[in-house]
Amino acid sequence: MPDASTFRDSTQILVPAGALDGLRERLDARFTLTIVEADGCCRIVGSPAEIKDASAYLSRNGVSIA
Repeated sequence: MPDASTFRDSTQILVPAGALDGLRERLDARFTLTIVEADGCCRIVGSPAEIKDASAYLSRNGVSIA
């Protein structure tokens, strides 16, 4: 049986809250995602396809994806 963390990695991105400054509105408009801010981090949740595309978009806009 697959480990749950495998699925979680393909359906979410964690970035520092300040990393989305100026990008959050464009991210919301372009992709179907849920963005939750807590404890100084933003958790971006979506389907594997949306997360892949959002990750590429964020990388192109200078956000480091760890």
